[in-house]
Amino acid sequence: MKHAVVLVSGGMDSALTLAIARQMGFVCHALSVDYGQRHHAELDAAKRVAEAMGAVEHHVQMLDLRRFGGSALTADIAVPEAPSQGIPVTYVPARNTIMLSLALAWAETLGSDDIFCGVNAVDYSGYPDCRPAFIEAFEHLARVATKAGVNGELISIHAPLIAMSKADIARKGHELDVDYGITVSCYQADDQGRACGKCDACRLRAQGFHDAGLPDPTRYR
Repeated sequence: MKHAVVLVSGGMDSALTLAIARQMGFVCHALSVDYGQRHHAELDAAKRVAEAMGAVEHHVQMLDLRRFGGSALTADIAVPEAPSQGIPVTYVPARNTIMLSLALAWAETLGSDDIFCGVNAVDYSGYPDCRPAFIEAFEHLARVATKAGVNGELISIHAPLIAMSKADIARKGHELDVDYGITVSCYQADDQGRACGKCDACRLRAQGFHDAGLPDPTRYR
């Protein structure tokens, strides 16, 4: 049986990614990162997702990026409630690089060559670390910067949603019986995980369900 580390944020994208990894036959080890995000309810959602989607274990790594700030998700900066031009202030500097590095360390310890992440480059906020070029570059790094890679293991970074629209993601999740009602995507969700319905993440999520012709299970405040 092949093992994989799956990054699980608690949102709909990572929930579907975990479901896809399980469908592919992987024994999944779910990894979430408590990086000091203001929307802490997503970590509660990540725990629910890991349990519901059949991960064999779920680890939450503490890594406080609030020390650096620079993002509306980690500092006292207002989350925009209107579409932004360019890279929005909700971008967390180097977040996906850091998370994939943690996943890589755990995967190598487990003897796994496979890491899954839910990055998406179609209906997304414009983050530079959600693009195919980033995934390709990190995969190359993983193969030259690790003992496993030097020993000839072909470490793979799987990003199964990279070219999917939010509507595609909604439909695929419906097909795989993913309960999106237990997920949290909102950048400023309250302690109960209820969404604001106004931020970029909420708009993209709601539009995806609408375009897919599926009911939106999101709990709004």
